Amino acid sequence: MIVGIGSDLADIRRIERTLERFGDRFVQRCFTEIEQEKSERRRTRAASYAKRWAAKEACSKALGTGLRMGVAWREMGVVNLASGQPTMLITGGAEIRLLKLIPPGLHPRVHLTITDDPPYAQAFVVIEALPNNTPYIPGRGPAGPG
Repeated sequence: MIVGIGSDLADIRRIERTLERFGDRFVQRCFTEIEQEKSERRRTRAASYAKRWAAKEACSKALGTGLRMGVAWREMGVVNLASGQPTMLITGGAEIRLLKLIPPGLHPRVHLTITDDPPYAQAFVVIEALPNNTPYIPGRGPAGPG
């Protein structure tokens, strides 16, 4: 069952200007350590941050809140599964909101696709509620396969 959908389009040039103007202050305020490590290794640093920015915006829309109602930038972070597939790690107030969307007996799965074609970066997020006998682990999502 789909419980949330969000999309966002970010201008890489805008993120690049923000990085130039605010530097580490912007990075620390908005991006998780995992996102920072990944983006700082990239030749296209601004595009990497722009994709992650778009993912956060899309995720906040899928949560139905935007960046308010207790949802903060660093509580939504792009992480990669072992296969390399991107997904969102949702913690804190964003996780509380996520769990409110999920009916009893189900667990959340967050689907994410991100891409860039300069000068734009784009992200789509779908939040799905799935049946599963395994528990939901706060900050990590469902335990076990799924």
